[in-house]
Amino acid sequence: MAEGAVVVEEERTGRSGEDPDPRAGELGVAVSRLRRALAGHPAPLPDRDAAEDELAALDAMARTGHPDVSRLRSSLLLVAGAVGSVSALGPALGEVRAAVDRFADVPGAGKVPEGLPRPREGA
Repeated sequence: MAEGAVVVEEERTGRSGEDPDPRAGELGVAVSRLRRALAGHPAPLPDRDAAEDELAALDAMARTGHPDVSRLRSSLLLVAGAVGSVSALGPALGEVRAAVDRFADVPGAGKVPEGLPRPREGA
């Protein structure tokens, strides 16, 4: 294998020789859905830029394959604070919360605080 290929593989997985956590892929899909929903929401939101920045951070963490649970929760809370009152974004936000909750099962990681939207049934 060429040296450049090894560097690309390490970047993709976030760690040399390890497969990315499948939960990271689920998080990436959920974040993409919320980003699309937010982009398509026509009303002006005062904290839209903050939400978009944190969604970009969540997406980057998901791409590493092994995101930091504490940082995930922090970003989720910032996104929820920025868009949580917009009912049209609730289902997509709930999917992101569910994806972050899957990481909370890691020993030593706390739970995401109650009050954030839950994913809709069958999502």
